[in-house]
Amino acid sequence: MEILLHKIKKYIPKKIFKFLQPAYHFLLSAIAAFWYHFPSDKLIVIGITGTTGKTTSLFLMAKTLVNAGYKVGYISTAMFSDGQTEWLNDKKMTMPGRFFSQKILAQMVKNKCHYVIIETTSEGIEQFRHRFINYDILIFTCLYPEHIESHGSFENYKQAKGKLFAHLKKCHTKYVDEQKIIKQPDSGIKKIGLNRIKKTIIANADDKYANYFFDFWAEEKIGYTNKVKSQKLKVKSNLNVIIEYGNINVSEVAINFFVEETNIVLKLLGEFNVVNAMNAVCLGVSQGISLAKVANGLSKVGQMPGRLEIIKEKQPFTVIVDYAFEPVAITKLYEAVKVLPYHKIIHLLGSCGGGRDKSRRSELGKIAGVKADIVIVTNEDPYDEDPQIIIEQVAASVKNVGKIIDKNLFKILDRREAIKKALSLAKDGDLVLITGKGCEQKMCVADGVKIPWDDRKVVREELLGIGILY
Repeated sequence: MEILLHKIKKYIPKKIFKFLQPAYHFLLSAIAAFWYHFPSDKLIVIGITGTTGKTTSLFLMAKTLVNAGYKVGYISTAMFSDGQTEWLNDKKMTMPGRFFSQKILAQMVKNKCHYVIIETTSEGIEQFRHRFINYDILIFTCLYPEHIESHGSFENYKQAKGKLFAHLKKCHTKYVDEQKIIKQPDSGIKKIGLNRIKKTIIANADDKYANYFFDFWAEEKIGYTNKVKSQKLKVKSNLNVIIEYGNINVSEVAINFFVEETNIVLKLLGEFNVVNAMNAVCLGVSQGISLAKVANGLSKVGQMPGRLEIIKEKQPFTVIVDYAFEPVAITKLYEAVKVLPYHKIIHLLGSCGGGRDKSRRSELGKIAGVKADIVIVTNEDPYDEDPQIIIEQVAASVKNVGKIIDKNLFKILDRREAIKKALSLAKDGDLVLITGKGCEQKMCVADGVKIPWDDRKVVREELLGIGILY
């Protein structure tokens, strides 16, 4: 069906298709849901959106729910799971095609999943990929300028995410039994013995745009806030629950923090992951899971693919592969690695092409130039742009803050060669940061071509190639 629709699309003149595009996207979502018998009606659906933190929050929420005894599927930037099998996202998009999404939702139903968590992006929302998905719980992480060239303005970007929250009111009510299995009562009497899943909004109340999302309709609204900031909290008074957290302690092996009297331990790097974990805490509260059980689930979470992932082989230095590709995320990365022991930082980075926020390139170069001892600028996902031009734009800012070409600043077009160079420069006790792609499985180049790629795999291959693992 999907192949047929795409073939029809090819015969429509571009000008006409552009005019019909919204209708096309809506129709595709409707047909996909119909084709797979509206599987989201048979699952408790959690949607998470925000500029950053979505994937890590999703992973923490999924593991928390699994620890509480539920079967969970998910659709995320990094990974997919149908409740039985987990695999890396090889689609090069967070919200994949409607037929793929509805098919995996249908498989989750077949696998008897209780919950599904879906990363829901602004671009996916604009293409109606969220339509005909019956959401129950929406989670907002944070908001700051991103994808501006795609949306036209920050306000458009914010409102695109707002469309997801407006959609919640249109999603019909679901009923579950004590085991959180969806039931379809055919009378009011039968509903009495079941639990209604409340349409819920969970949001980071410390974010300056939290009130925008809390203003949308929901049966229950839950906000979380750092105790240090709670006195200055200016969120709406219509929240059902405000959960405070605090007493944060960060080390190179774990993060400790408290929610009420409960101590929560995360075996992750980066204090920002406390905020991500709070999405799991609030979800647990909304679903009747005790804080003790939530804390137990979070303590079992280990390293996540492509998110501050440490590549541990026999090399005498540390290598971290991270998805961070924009200035705020890169800044948070540097804050996270402060707790690690290291001599020098070697940072390999690039920037995305395809018209994606070109203004970030100079900022990325500036941050790396200031924070790292050695910077290597390379290819990332150029799409139809000239990759060498992107490299020059990033490198210009690195040079402007004092780095010298071929001394502590290198421009290498081939990403594999760039990784090899970074590893060859690393000495005992150094830290190599490789950012921009994380565990992505493809590199997007000209003419729509996608080259198989995995930074982590290439790092391991090159470590072997230069003899470090012998």
